Amino acid sequence: MKTVSSIVENYIKTKPFLLNALSLGIINLTSLSRNIMVELESEFGKEVKQGAVVMALKRLTEELDFRLNHKINKVIKNIGEITVRSALTDYTFAASDTVLNKQADLITDINTFSDIFYTSSRGVNETNIVVSNSVNHLVDKHFVNEKLIQKLENLASITVKLPKENIVVPGIYYFIFQRLAWEGIIINEVISTSNEFTILVSEDEVDVAFKVIKDLKN
Repeated sequence: MKTVSSIVENYIKTKPFLLNALSLGIINLTSLSRNIMVELESEFGKEVKQGAVVMALKRLTEELDFRLNHKINKVIKNIGEITVRSALTDYTFAASDTVLNKQADLITDINTFSDIFYTSSRGVNETNIVVSNSVNHLVDKHFVNEKLIQKLENLASITVKLPKENIVVPGIYYFIFQRLAWEGIIINEVISTSNEFTILVSEDEVDVAFKVIKDLKN
């Protein structure tokens, strides 16, 4: 059975930024209820009293304050080291039967260099390789016969070490990426393991992105 509370909660859950603003207590609930009345009544199938919507929003806000902030903040405050690397290039190649062999050859060559950044990920249709600009010539040599989808240069990486609890608390990545989105940071790539993630951003934006992530711990 539909209730005003359930309809309000379902509506808010489809609006991520609104959801977070509610948890921060920065939205006037009366004004919000007035703005969403038409949509709520359409979903409910009959007239809804504004007071009932305000009360539902108030209860939801109180629940969000605990469900989102308490658990997530506990993890965020324990973020480990944050590592920044610059002068990177991001290659995206179409998946093929020969890409893995080319990667093996590339890694063999890269191992002869010191202090080189290298990481890769493989999707269903694409393979992504990120390297230091200084070894671009090696990628170009080994992958000359592969289909290049995209090549982005002058990027920087930010690698964040997360506490092991991050895998059992929902919303950690959303919380971090939302803050970056608020600052207008464009994330070119995301690469993750169980307890760390790396984002690639433009070198022009890396200082702001680093500050956003660092400030989350404070």
